[in-house]
Amino acid sequence: MTSAPLIRTALGFATAVATLAARPAAAQKDPPAWTRPIAPFPIIGPIDYVGTDGLAAYLIRTPAGAILIDAPMEENAALVERAIVARGVKLSDVKFILLSHAHFDHAGGLAALKRATGAKLVVGVGDAAAVNTGVPPGETSYGVIRFPAAKVDRAIPDGGRVTLGGITLTAVATPGHTPGCTSWSMTLPHEGRQFDVLFACSVSVAGNKLVGNKRYPRIVADFRRSFDRLGALQPDVVLPFHPESVDLMGRVRRNALIDKAVLPKLVADARTAFDADLAKQRK
Repeated sequence: MTSAPLIRTALGFATAVATLAARPAAAQKDPPAWTRPIAPFPIIGPIDYVGTDGLAAYLIRTPAGAILIDAPMEENAALVERAIVARGVKLSDVKFILLSHAHFDHAGGLAALKRATGAKLVVGVGDAAAVNTGVPPGETSYGVIRFPAAKVDRAIPDGGRVTLGGITLTAVATPGHTPGCTSWSMTLPHEGRQFDVLFACSVSVAGNKLVGNKRYPRIVADFRRSFDRLGALQPDVVLPFHPESVDLMGRVRRNALIDKAVLPKLVADARTAFDADLAKQRK
């Protein structure tokens, strides 16, 4: 594993969530880290980081082309394109774009990146309609923040697989944050060992309406099922889409990316925050 240079995030994930939840969509000001450029860098094996300081996008290189996971924000699309090229991959060699979930800060660049690459877009089945229309699912405290619609080529169910150049990613449905929130798992041969890698979709409430959510009435049950499911997994490497949620940059810098304790802590903290938020909303 190659260490990355020291990269500091300006705002923590909790601050970013509070910013979104506290402001209506019309008055919202996004955390500066979400659009702050950083140099792309290798993470482990064929996986590179090609996102911004505060929003992750991952590039997986294979002999048959590349897979991109997430397209964070419309205004970041050109930055992600430059990062892909900087890692030695032609845009036309990106064959698939996978999505974690249909919110503007993760799906906003899908349309532009799909045009630039010609890649097939794969989205969790529960979020496919949202991506096709550009209207996020569910109800939130901060209103509706649309993003450019992108044509979904494959609405993937739980357990569905995407394979390219000998690498297979499996969709792990972890709904709650959105109905189609999808984590992606893969087994990675690296330095003579096999590592389980999980690209973990968000399990934060982040302004979601938990009580009386007419557009997503099963949200509470979905969150709880996802906590249980993620709690049963034991990945060696956890790669989130808000990098500061697991101090991703620091872990890469310290060569401490491989750590089975990361996911249990992430899930436990998210479950505690969820329970507190649910109790507050029920009052």
